[in-house]
Amino acid sequence: MTKSLNLTLNADVLVIGGGPAGAWAARSAAERGAKVVLVDKGYLGSSGATAPGGTNLLYLPPDQELREQAVQHRLKIGGGLAEAGWIHRVLDQVYINLELVEKWEYPFVRDENGVPQRDHLQGPEYMRLMRKMVKRAGVKVLDQAPALELLLDGYGVGGARGVLRQENRDWEVRANAVIIATGGCAFLSKGLGCNVLTRDGYLMGGEAGAELSGMEFSRRYAPSPAFGSNTRSRLLGWATYYDQHGNELGGRRGEDFLAEQMLKGPVYAIMNKADTPEKQAILRSSHAIFFLPYDRAGIDVFKEPFPLTLRYEGTVRGTGGLRIVTDDCGTTVPGLYAAGDAATRERVTGAASGGGAFNASWAICSGTWAGEGAAAYAASGRFNASIRNLRPAGRYGLSPGEGASSDEVRKSGATPTRELVKRIQDQVFPLKINYFRSERGLTQALAKLNELWPEVNHQIVSNVHDRLHAREAASMAATARWMYTAALARKERRGEGLHVLQEYPDADPEQQHRLLVSGLEEIRVGTDRSFLAPASFNSKSVHSQEAAVK
Repeated sequence: MTKSLNLTLNADVLVIGGGPAGAWAARSAAERGAKVVLVDKGYLGSSGATAPGGTNLLYLPPDQELREQAVQHRLKIGGGLAEAGWIHRVLDQVYINLELVEKWEYPFVRDENGVPQRDHLQGPEYMRLMRKMVKRAGVKVLDQAPALELLLDGYGVGGARGVLRQENRDWEVRANAVIIATGGCAFLSKGLGCNVLTRDGYLMGGEAGAELSGMEFSRRYAPSPAFGSNTRSRLLGWATYYDQHGNELGGRRGEDFLAEQMLKGPVYAIMNKADTPEKQAILRSSHAIFFLPYDRAGIDVFKEPFPLTLRYEGTVRGTGGLRIVTDDCGTTVPGLYAAGDAATRERVTGAASGGGAFNASWAICSGTWAGEGAAAYAASGRFNASIRNLRPAGRYGLSPGEGASSDEVRKSGATPTRELVKRIQDQVFPLKINYFRSERGLTQALAKLNELWPEVNHQIVSNVHDRLHAREAASMAATARWMYTAALARKERRGEGLHVLQEYPDADPEQQHRLLVSGLEEIRVGTDRSFLAPASFNSKSVHSQEAAVK
């Protein structure tokens, strides 16, 4: 452990994560009078998947018929696992919040009549504005301050501990309520324009006893330039695909087209369907970020072939995450809330991907609700974290070997973190295992993940940065094991195909339930059918979490 002086703080609400969900959560709690600390393992305003791109939103005017159509469509493609009431809540809340964003002077594009087009936000401007508004609300922000573990006692969660990477010292924040907004897990696939999404919050929640839901819906890959991380691929609809010999790849471009072709060999693309300067100019103006990696590489995408790969997007564009049991995004652990991709999105997306407009809107809404709920919970005064006998809840990936040399630790039989991450990725990235799922393939992969699981506590840790990476490796291993355990338990196809086992290609009405997983040494699987009963939102009260999990 570092010998440097630690930073200790007390707060009402601690927000872990500085993406859109975390920013909205922090501001929401602070606006309700809570003393809030936000910690991010990067820099609030530039870290995560939103900042380097743009995002669409579910911005629909308050037209009852229009909104009902949107809700019914989502219920249909969600395979019967979404809830109409929650989708309506998202439509209502995101409309309110985007009006607020405009009042904050976000530069929305306007149509010819001067009407702002609030259905899209540019990531850099959006997150820069959110940082400004979070700080204006009085939130104390700790950048480059990843959380490593929660603090816990018999009353629930009461804060967290982590490291200040640039100062080489630890921090501890005691808070009556904690919001996890750490995003999803892309297993360091270099997708989504960043390489930091390791789902650390899921492991923290799991160690505190939280349940997760929807983890099987995680079979999503996206095309990207083989030399880049930009997986925003909508414009590839203008491309023709070729093999390495320049032969055009024919056939119907169904959902499996690229995956099947890449199993055969390298795939190249030329965006030659945009065959006029006018079309090309429109594409460039519509999605400028898409062209950046190609322009930097000196490739004219409209004339020259460029190599493609499929990058795994994991649970980021899946639906799974910490199970929420109250309408203010409380989890199954008192004092612990979840928002954004860290929370399950099944209640609004069902078994269909929440990628794009739904995920971005969910981040805004769940952050707002979690902030409200956490502030109310903290204000009850029943769970004063500053005087509680809290203990650190972390158990995995927190190797005690810091301070020893790499050679010394290696001789003791410890595993280099990079090697461990590579072995996890070897079971998660291959299309043959995770895209074309089969019982045999997933069972074998899960066995290998279980075999390496004890090694998460025997990693080489020499400095403060290694501590973070060791924890990230443990988070990825845990997430992969939860994913595959849930996937093997759902023996059917449901919704849009975010999970399919080759042996069970059809939907099974008997499996219209959500799958819950929990535990780390032994993973437990349960089912949840409570959403099939008539909707009845839990009231927003201090006691709502405790009541909901009983």
